[in-house]
Amino acid sequence: MAFTIAIDGPAAAGKGTISRAVAAHFGFAHLDTGLLYRAVGARLLEGVDAVEAARALRAEDLEAEGLRTPAVAEAASKVAVIGEVRQALLDFQRAFARRQGGAVLDGRDIGTVICPEAEAKLFVTASAEVRAHRRWLELTGTGHDIAESEVLADVRARDERDSTRAEAPLKPAEDATIIDTSELDIDAAIAAAIRAVDQRKD
Repeated sequence: MAFTIAIDGPAAAGKGTISRAVAAHFGFAHLDTGLLYRAVGARLLEGVDAVEAARALRAEDLEAEGLRTPAVAEAASKVAVIGEVRQALLDFQRAFARRQGGAVLDGRDIGTVICPEAEAKLFVTASAEVRAHRRWLELTGTGHDIAESEVLADVRARDERDSTRAEAPLKPAEDATIIDTSELDIDAAIAAAIRAVDQRKD
């Protein structure tokens, strides 16, 4: 049985944590599609052409060290606006989405571009201030010395880039369930996501 759950949203809204929990709850495979772009971004920082890196991407590249650093995140956001990069990664994602046993994909254009036919679509969001605070706690918790105001500026710049790009801008699918996590703890957000998927499975 192929059942696809598409979970989109901006950076630090909680979609990764929610996606992993939803996948575990339903026994589905999970793909953090942001890792595809991070892997390409990491190769770009090594001097490899972004389009070449996307075309040569292998599943094991998603396990590489250092994909969660701010520098790689910045590079990922930049390569994500390149149409040829997005096209190269499209088939990889669509094949994963239709695998037997069900799949959860999280990213920024899963429900709108990658899997518009997904059986369940969620859009996980939160205010820029809340997301910046979460990301700042995460970064300082791992030893990064950065001001919260700087993280907020980065979040807003990334939102602007993601939502105004010509190719696959960040926006909810018309039939997506919106989950705003600004005032929710993670357990409540996961429960809301599971309820939304259950309604689509009935």
